Amino acid sequence: MYTAIANPKSNFLLGASLDVLHHESKEWLENIEFWQDEMKFFDKLLKNSPEGDDNHNATRDMLEHVEGIHLDFFTQLQKDVRQHERMLAMVEKNVPGISDEEYRENHRTLKSRVEHLENDFRTYKKVVFKFALE
Repeated sequence: MYTAIANPKSNFLLGASLDVLHHESKEWLENIEFWQDEMKFFDKLLKNSPEGDDNHNATRDMLEHVEGIHLDFFTQLQKDVRQHERMLAMVEKNVPGISDEEYRENHRTLKSRVEHLENDFRTYKKVVFKFALE
């Protein structure tokens, strides 16, 4: 049986003040912008890689395709985090229909998405570096 182990940092942060959660959201936006810049670098690296055998060319094409998918995910995640920040503003203004609990649940979901995408992107970078060094 598979048992998930809760991340103590996540549990602590979700009980933290809204200012702390806001700060974490801002960090996510900064990281996403950095990742997007890295993707531009990888794009240039892949496009400037020399022609090789069919396997090498197929790998480059696959990496370029995955790069496009990552860019789409980064863009969507960035939009979602910005929407999350607007939700925080509504919570702080006590807008009816938006609760602190709902905001925190949304934060938990976004945190999971950011962590998942960060892990996937780290794996992608390893493959790109291995490709570039061949």
